[in-house]
Amino acid sequence: MTRKQRRLYFVLLGMLALGTATALVLTAINDTLVYFYTPADIQAKHIGPDRRLRVGGLVEQGSVVKMGETVRFTVTDLTATLPVTYTGVLPDLFREGQGVVAEGRLDGKGMFLASEVLAKHDEKYMPKEVSEALKKSGRWQEEEGQAKK
Repeated sequence: MTRKQRRLYFVLLGMLALGTATALVLTAINDTLVYFYTPADIQAKHIGPDRRLRVGGLVEQGSVVKMGETVRFTVTDLTATLPVTYTGVLPDLFREGQGVVAEGRLDGKGMFLASEVLAKHDEKYMPKEVSEALKKSGRWQEEEGQAKK
């Protein structure tokens, strides 16, 4: 093998190694990403039960049912709803009609199994997608930044 052939061989081998490393990094990043969806997004897209995701919206009025440490409630974006089950201690700010973001997985039957629930932290916070849905439905109050009751 000549010097030129050996150099070409090492350059090609280096490019192959770089391509493999890039593919592995991109796969690892994709596995750790957690995407945000609204209930309407989940109904429109077919998301498998193995996919970890975040769901945001408002806790529907009259939907909270507590059974010991397990809580069932419905998240709505005023277009669609999604039933959620969570086992654990809820945040102090969690209540009906307030903004919430739940992280977890779908169970394949339409129930969202939350492993973490985050409540809104002040009067002005609301996920962008939820505020847009409120504005479209006419239930948004601009001066307060809250949904009409």
